[in-house]
Amino acid sequence: MKVYKVLLGFCVAGSLSSPLQAQAGETTIKLSLSDAISMARQNNSSIKASRSRVDQAEARVVQSRQSSLPKVTLSETLMVTNDPGAALVFKLQQSSIQSSDFLPDKLNNPNVINDFNTSLQVMQPVYNADAAIGRTIALTAKKAEEHIAVRTEETIGFQVSKVYYGLILARKNIEAVEQSIKTMQGHSNEAAKAFSVGLMTKSDKLSTEVRLAELQEQKLMLHDAVKDATDALKVMLHLDSGVTLVPTGDLMVEGVLPGGGDQSVLENRSDLKALETGRQIAGFQADMARASRHPRVNAFLQTNLHSDNIFSGGSSWAMGLNMQWNIFDGMASAGRIQEAKAQEREAMFNYENARSNSIAEVDKSIRSMRTAKARIAVAQKSIEEGKVSLDYIGAQYKTGMAMTFELLMREQAHTYAKMRLNQAKYDFCVAKSELAYYQGN
Repeated sequence: MKVYKVLLGFCVAGSLSSPLQAQAGETTIKLSLSDAISMARQNNSSIKASRSRVDQAEARVVQSRQSSLPKVTLSETLMVTNDPGAALVFKLQQSSIQSSDFLPDKLNNPNVINDFNTSLQVMQPVYNADAAIGRTIALTAKKAEEHIAVRTEETIGFQVSKVYYGLILARKNIEAVEQSIKTMQGHSNEAAKAFSVGLMTKSDKLSTEVRLAELQEQKLMLHDAVKDATDALKVMLHLDSGVTLVPTGDLMVEGVLPGGGDQSVLENRSDLKALETGRQIAGFQADMARASRHPRVNAFLQTNLHSDNIFSGGSSWAMGLNMQWNIFDGMASAGRIQEAKAQEREAMFNYENARSNSIAEVDKSIRSMRTAKARIAVAQKSIEEGKVSLDYIGAQYKTGMAMTFELLMREQAHTYAKMRLNQAKYDFCVAKSELAYYQGN
């Protein structure tokens, strides 16, 4: 029974949520593997989420433009006061001062005054080294998210391939079991006839029925495996539960096997590119921490309109340069530089580790393909020999010259060989998909 447990495991691999039961009146969709992968790239929620993260990174790039673009602020302030100093200043700003306003009595006891202040301020960065590097970080981070989005598509495509091949495997094993059931039903009928005329013991007759029941159980399990694989595939393709999927592909095995792993191919793998981009970002962060020690220079222009009635009265303007230099920040900049350097080393080690694992994964996939190819040859030979042996014993069994246990052993061996062939072809196809995935193709 181990082979069936393994089969069930393969069929549900890559499932993203619990299976959904199909309903009556289903719509049938025939899918090739390329169609399934294409549909997943259009509809899969994980892929859409990764693309949304790219959009978020683009939004951060837009935000980083503040390092070079001006900032314009418009404000309106209303004040009502009888403060002597403020009243005199407001009248000056409103261009409404009169000589009588300087009389001691009016200076000491001014009337209540209203002041509407309309202010427009423009701040233009002139020199801001760390903000400029921050924009570079935002642009680089966007590239990293784009690489991650590509790898997400490749990962979902690989998972779709595994489940798709698992669905084909389960359907092929159902065909093999159904052929065995048909054969065993014939032998079971012969056993019943022999038992009725006293040529066979009850124990031998029951043995054929037990084997037939085992095959029926295997068929039920395989039908469940088909449903599980179908449901998993529908989740990844974002299809309704009332859809029936019929694979049009097959477990194809190529005659030419790949050679040794080409390590140069790994340089184009999107996840490795993302890790390399992460190392670059960490380096930029160290540069940004150093640049924060530089002075910042901003130009400004401000206009003000003061009046006791809004949008009228006196106006003024001012312009200039502002320089701020954080001479000592309590070792905060030094700590950020130290942290960024450590992050850069971490990113480098993560990249080297991922690249080493990738090389091992590529080599493993190639070995799996070679082993599966050899297993296919062995299984094909076993099927041919098992068929000859089963036909011979079956013929003798009908004449009473072969024992029941001999027939059952030959039938089990023949059925197992067919399922071993299907499994080996499945393993070859999955290993081929793994090789493409690990090489970043």
